[in-house]
Amino acid sequence: MRSPRYGWLVVLAAFTLMFVGFGAAYSFVAFFRAFQEEFSASRGHVAAVFSVAAFLWFALGAPGGMLADRFGPRRVSLAGIACLAAGLTGAAFAPSIEVLYATFSIGLGLGIGLTYVPSVGAVQPWFTHNRAFASGIAVAGIGAGNLLVPPLAAWWIELYGWRGAYLALAALCLALGGAAAAVIDNRPDGAPRGVAPPPPGATLRAALRSRLFWSLYATLLLPMFGCFVPMVHLGPYAVDAGHPEAVGVLLVSLIGLGSLLGRFGIGAFADRVGRIAALAWMFAGMGAMLIAWWASTSVWALGSMAVVFGMLYGGFVATLPAVVMDLFGGRAVAGIIGCLYTAAGIGTLAGPPLAGAAFDAWGSYDAPILGAAALSLAGAAGAYALRRARALAA
Repeated sequence: MRSPRYGWLVVLAAFTLMFVGFGAAYSFVAFFRAFQEEFSASRGHVAAVFSVAAFLWFALGAPGGMLADRFGPRRVSLAGIACLAAGLTGAAFAPSIEVLYATFSIGLGLGIGLTYVPSVGAVQPWFTHNRAFASGIAVAGIGAGNLLVPPLAAWWIELYGWRGAYLALAALCLALGGAAAAVIDNRPDGAPRGVAPPPPGATLRAALRSRLFWSLYATLLLPMFGCFVPMVHLGPYAVDAGHPEAVGVLLVSLIGLGSLLGRFGIGAFADRVGRIAALAWMFAGMGAMLIAWWASTSVWALGSMAVVFGMLYGGFVATLPAVVMDLFGGRAVAGIIGCLYTAAGIGTLAGPPLAGAAFDAWGSYDAPILGAAALSLAGAAGAYALRRARALAA
């Protein structure tokens, strides 16, 4: 039996893996204009490079989680870091936007898909009490990466150009991510893999056959169509409103700041008030913040919206793994989380490109922002209904 202190090392490793992976992904906003100018591409086309990557990392969460359940998160995460570094290195030499799909989109999709769910799943068996809090600290790596890496990437672009900046990001991912992947583990008992009996809970097959899983899946799917629209389009929106490009990068970083705060604070709150109820409140709040974005053009208003939206998004990401553990147990927790994240993949694949295409067609973000808000509010209603149904079943 390992010391419980090793569980906090696993939390730190998971934090680091998510910091480098999502930091590299969310730095996309710093490269957005460079891609438009370098490749003479529309906003919808550029946004699709990010969306394909995000779709892949969410879609690969399920096989990544299953691989981690079978072979352990360490081996899977090491493979993911190799894919991240290769994708960023390949992007640095891309001669066309089509090649960015083959390098950035596929490399980051594979890399995050093989590190995100396995590392989140690895945290869960180490904690009984304060599980959402521990998950919140781990996934705070996403918020920290969102906060710190886009401005770092913008600085590297000024120093080395966008191609040199991607090489620097590849080195950062390889150094920090490789060290974190080398220590992550999901076996508190310390037994060799395959020797210890599986933890209690539903198998992946049983979960996928349950109405509960698909109710939760539908609840997650609706808000995800708009969740990543600000990550990609808030920067260009700010430039359209007359602000410098640096302000657009700052606004996306403020989403990261809010996400960081939400992952620490809302997870502990959800442990107290009920995790499914907390999901309903967070989805409703995300819808309200999207409406606030639609109504805002000043830096202060956009900045406030970005921070609060980030807090709610970060709280949702921190709470969901604990919800899965509560509902289905720990036997196949990584695989179940990964399957649920395909809902986010579908929403992310569609949302940002459709928002870009709407702007290209109508010269305005009004329709996609308000549509995303409506879907987030519908997701909140779904979470509330799921909470009531579970309470009645109990």
